[in-house]
Amino acid sequence: MGAVTVAERTLPTGWGIIHRMVNSVEVEGLEVIRGRRHVLSDLSLTVTAGTVTGLLGPSGSGKSTLIRAIVGVQKIAAGSVRVLGLPAGAAALRHDVGYLTQEPSVYRDLTVRENLRYFAALLGVGAARVDQVIADVSLGDHAGQRVDRLSGGQQSRVSLATAMLGEPRVLVLDEPTVGLDPLLREELWTLFHRLGAAGVTLLISSHVMEEATRCQRLLLLRDGRLLADDTPEALLRSTGQADMDAAFLALVRAAGSVA
Repeated sequence: MGAVTVAERTLPTGWGIIHRMVNSVEVEGLEVIRGRRHVLSDLSLTVTAGTVTGLLGPSGSGKSTLIRAIVGVQKIAAGSVRVLGLPAGAAALRHDVGYLTQEPSVYRDLTVRENLRYFAALLGVGAARVDQVIADVSLGDHAGQRVDRLSGGQQSRVSLATAMLGEPRVLVLDEPTVGLDPLLREELWTLFHRLGAAGVTLLISSHVMEEATRCQRLLLLRDGRLLADDTPEALLRSTGQADMDAAFLALVRAAGSVA
């Protein structure tokens, strides 16, 4: 499997300098209710442009709900969500926001390349960009295979490639490394950081605390509430713990004693 590369020509010169100065995502007082349950409660946070931000927490903490709110497909009860200064889901954000769902979101009866050419045509993207994203997610050797004959991890990478096609300014990735081997996870995190260095904002959800140390900033959720918003180093230091699992447990206990 070849090394992950990102073509520098895919992003405008000076992109990172300009977009690091503002917030790509602004959430204020967000409430999401299902039935009588508050899935997200008075949630406020920001995601700075050009950063690789991790959204971590146990299953059921509200990560996927928050992600859906950010990409504009979640009904909210109160509060506001703005992406690149516009209301989440605004038509003008179509080319600027890439979204990877937990489940593969491509056509299983088409090949990898056929899928990407189809979505590229919808976005008005050329063939060179299709080849680039296939290489970026290390699927060059499988480009001619039907998606339903790929492994689960490979299918997830096809979905990731489609999310990257339009050269989005914001990439929202819901559990992008689930089911991947350690080598491929390493390659994808290298890709994420190269995109971030070029000015793309990445919000990456995971329930694996081990991946927290790969992020520049962390948003830790539990039961629909924000436990922490800080760098991995600062969270370890403030909790006096040596690893993120222990730090998260310390934050949970502290929140419980305050409640």
